[in-house]
Amino acid sequence: MSATLPGGTGRGAADDVADWTRRPEGGGRFAIWLIQAIARHLGRAPARALLYPITLYFLVMRGPERRASRAYLGRLRGRPAGWGDAARHIHTFASTILDRVFLLGGRMDSFDIRTHGLDALHEVLDRGRGVLLFGSHLGSFDGLRALATQRPRVPVRVVLDKRHNPAITQLIDALNPELARNIIDAGQDGPSIVLAIQQAAAEGGIVAILADRARPGEPVVSVPFIDSPAPFPTAPWLIAAVLELPVVLAFGLYRGGRHYDLVFEPFSDGLSAPRRQRAEALPGWVARYAARLEHHARSAPYNWFNFYDFWQSDDAKTGSHASPAARSR
Repeated sequence: MSATLPGGTGRGAADDVADWTRRPEGGGRFAIWLIQAIARHLGRAPARALLYPITLYFLVMRGPERRASRAYLGRLRGRPAGWGDAARHIHTFASTILDRVFLLGGRMDSFDIRTHGLDALHEVLDRGRGVLLFGSHLGSFDGLRALATQRPRVPVRVVLDKRHNPAITQLIDALNPELARNIIDAGQDGPSIVLAIQQAAAEGGIVAILADRARPGEPVVSVPFIDSPAPFPTAPWLIAAVLELPVVLAFGLYRGGRHYDLVFEPFSDGLSAPRRQRAEALPGWVARYAARLEHHARSAPYNWFNFYDFWQSDDAKTGSHASPAARSR
């Protein structure tokens, strides 16, 4: 459930320039298996020591991701970003991948996870209608496992593209078979996805969706995000409007070491708009989401894990912050 669009302000579909699905999965099956094996047998500290050579490898060998990292950081800060910035960015990403082994394995006691806005989420769940939890590729969504300790009877289903994430899918299956069984495959046809979400909501469950990345060919809408229009998928918002389910935003921000901030923000008690008016309402919904995403990206800049040209500009090719004139082009 994700897509990308050429420049513009209207709805469209992803083009080949920012087709993130054509990039190999970060780390690959062997690398993720290796980190998993070392983490489980030696512990987190030895595994974290290995993140430095892994970071160096990706920094040198994965040019498109390195350039996208520098372009994003330059855009966010308004000044050129160097290799050191990209290295820290990649290392932060690798750290969250490593921690996934422990978070999915139920080792919550190994981390300091501070929750914010959890009462608001509990209030929505207490109504028994189910809830759509919209996240992003900012930080780690795996911190949501903290909810299992407080609401163990509330089913949590995650919408995930299994075909594009085979290594992560296998990791989830190995570490948390129950969560793996509850994955809603985003590679299905639209009606099947909507039906699975509707069934989960009818059981009073949580359906987690990453709402910042669209797959090629999916409809998107372009809204302001970090100083320039950027394409965001419309599918999550249309599903929310059709099912009229409450929407809560979630951000799992990695703060270094063992520290995470898990932030929940109520967004809507139920998006509602007549079918003919949804096209007009969509940009407003997505813009509100993008504004909150930008707020948290600025508070945790190295947590942004979309390593491709998210804005479909020339920034990722040059590795520097584009001028206003270039952005307008």
